[in-house]
Amino acid sequence: MYFVYILFSLKDRRLYIGFTSNLKKRLLEHTQGEVRSTQNRRPLKLVYYEAYHDRVDAQRREKYLKGGNGRASLKIQLQTCFSTLGYRYIK
Repeated sequence: MYFVYILFSLKDRRLYIGFTSNLKKRLLEHTQGEVRSTQNRRPLKLVYYEAYHDRVDAQRREKYLKGGNGRASLKIQLQTCFSTLGYRYIK
């Protein structure tokens, strides 16, 4: 099983999108500061994830969500969550 996940930084109010085959382990790595791209953005909160059977499908979805159309669809899909968290996104 492969996972695409979205973390919200409570420090800088921005998102991190990633993918992994072991979600629990990866989240622990993020929260312990072992991931270079998020170590200075802690504390982090998991706000969303999706599961995939195929690695390529998960990677494709991660890439899509990191792009313009993907981010736009996230803003619509998770707008209540984002407004509650105070997510600062550029329109």
